[in-house]
Amino acid sequence: MARQMFTVEGLKELDEALVGLAEEFSPRNARNVLRSALRDGGQIIADAGEANAPRLSGKLADSYMVGGKLSRRQKSQHRKESDIETFVGPTPHPKSVQTEFGNAHQAPHPHLRPAWDGNWRRVLDHIVMRAKERLESTRKRLVKKAEREAARLKT
Repeated sequence: MARQMFTVEGLKELDEALVGLAEEFSPRNARNVLRSALRDGGQIIADAGEANAPRLSGKLADSYMVGGKLSRRQKSQHRKESDIETFVGPTPHPKSVQTEFGNAHQAPHPHLRPAWDGNWRRVLDHIVMRAKERLESTRKRLVKKAEREAARLKT
């Protein structure tokens, strides 16, 4: 399977804010902010892939998902790149791979690759925007929670 690598620049402020959130409250909070933003961005790809998928029975289109888990076989072939990863695509059924890439008996009908190629910039922008929004809302929520705890302990 071909790997596509790219670098996103200009996220230093977001990274610093996430580190600050992790130090101030908990690393778990920063991880949750990132996971949520990645799931939201991944849903754009899943929706586009679902729309591109052939509709012979509808099962392939309905199988698109966004999540953090892989099948046993996918795990054995995956090299972890980051602490937080999100995966997008149809279920790991062999027919989904055969449909995407084709074989000796079937022409390829790509559905996931065009979904990525047509939306990757929008997805990256969306992930950054959602991470900033979630970071701010999480920080506000945790500050209010800390204030309530301090008031409760004071009385």
